[in-house]
Amino acid sequence: MTVVAGLLLVLFALLGAPLFAVIAGGALLAFYQADTDLAVIAAEFYRLAEMPMLVAIPLFTFAGYLLSESQAPVRLVKLSQALLGWLPGGLAVVALVTCAFFTAFTGASGVTIVALGALLYPALVQAGYPERFSLGLITTSGSLGMLFAPAVPLILYAVIAQQLNVGRSFTIDEMFVAGLLPGLLMLSLLAAWSLWTNRHLPRHPVSWHEAGAALHAARWELPLPFIVMGGIYSGYFAVSEAAAVTALYVLIVEVVLYREIPLRQLPRIMRDAMVLVGALLIILGVSLALTNYFIDADLPARIFATVNHYVSDPLTFLLLLNLLLLGLGILHDISALVIVVPLLLPVAVAYGIDPVHFGIIFIANMQIGYFFPPLGLNLFIASYRFKKPVMELVRATLPFLVILLGSVLIITYWPALSLALTDKGS
Repeated sequence: MTVVAGLLLVLFALLGAPLFAVIAGGALLAFYQADTDLAVIAAEFYRLAEMPMLVAIPLFTFAGYLLSESQAPVRLVKLSQALLGWLPGGLAVVALVTCAFFTAFTGASGVTIVALGALLYPALVQAGYPERFSLGLITTSGSLGMLFAPAVPLILYAVIAQQLNVGRSFTIDEMFVAGLLPGLLMLSLLAAWSLWTNRHLPRHPVSWHEAGAALHAARWELPLPFIVMGGIYSGYFAVSEAAAVTALYVLIVEVVLYREIPLRQLPRIMRDAMVLVGALLIILGVSLALTNYFIDADLPARIFATVNHYVSDPLTFLLLLNLLLLGLGILHDISALVIVVPLLLPVAVAYGIDPVHFGIIFIANMQIGYFFPPLGLNLFIASYRFKKPVMELVRATLPFLVILLGSVLIITYWPALSLALTDKGS
């Protein structure tokens, strides 16, 4: 009967059943087979509700949705163009930076493509950028930013890893700091290639009047990264406090100062943001319950024993890890994170890999998985948004994919890049 129930769960997953239902069904089945009281799943949700750090997720998500509903994308693009347009290919760098900023705050690459695609894609084509390059740039840029604070995957990874209690302990703040240099590496490599490829394009002349006007227009949004990252990195704010300050600041700026979001729209924006948050928390709750079963069954140790039988070199393990994570990244990123991290983190720690470094490797692969062919989610979102065939978008993203794969290898085999700014690096 257990085998039949397991096969039914797999069938339901393939037929598109909600992810939380499939994970919850798996957890119920596992605990039932182990003769464990099924109330353990409810207890896990109660424990989840007691985690004070989780308040950061709804607050940061709400702030990101407010920004995407306002004219903030238009102001930031104009400002970036005024400051960077003098570079050959400067508008491509503008697109990369702006998309990374919005993905970091919204936590959803699809929102970035939909919200910024309509603005950036026509601007790139009108400025003389090849259509294929423009499509590839926007599709790729949608997933950048997950390594920058306050991206939700960084918070979720820290929460899950802390529950496992393997390797050294670390905080969400440390994950935010660790993602900074690897994220800048990815952005810098893509920016350098974009500048070189489009070096023949005419430069946007520098206009101090235009730059001043753009600075004045975005004057209330410019302090936001400094409030969030400066407060967290300096230790002045805890993550939850930074999230509360960010949400309040964005609410005042977009509703009161700019008056771009009417008060009557706030309930809808809150509902949209909290639907996403609710889905994340339900998945996280049932996944943590399943994680307890994995630990009770000593599954990570058995996986390590099997892998170590064939792979004894940590460098080889890291290469195989990247291949596995790329495959998982094609699926839903959150599901891969909450299910696979409890299985692979203890194995990675057994190979001597720092848990913070492992988290950065995991999330870097997730970024690529969003547009990794043939099933990357952003390929289909961009196909719908720009009315282009998926295969055309696959070809357009290939150069960006190669560059980011190279950056993932650097991140993987150069641990100091992730750890230099953390407590361990210092």
